[in-house]
Amino acid sequence: MASYKVLIKRSAEKELRLVPKIDLTRIVSKVQSLSIEPRPHGCEKLSGEEKYRIRQGDWRIVYSINDTHQTIEIVKVGHRREIYRI
Repeated sequence: MASYKVLIKRSAEKELRLVPKIDLTRIVSKVQSLSIEPRPHGCEKLSGEEKYRIRQGDWRIVYSINDTHQTIEIVKVGHRREIYRI
């Protein structure tokens, strides 16, 4: 299985800076594992969008997958109480 390239939007990068260090290491390892398995067990497709969501503790990682270019783009990272608000 070919590995995917993980890209992080600038806005998601800024959101990662606000995550506590303890949770940040877990989130980074979860994001890195997406390059091997872009649709891991426990991921959910968001309704109405071509985006997926994975959980890491109280944090959520929203990303999109482009299978033709084999890229994953991290769109948003946030706490579970704030991530789905517009």
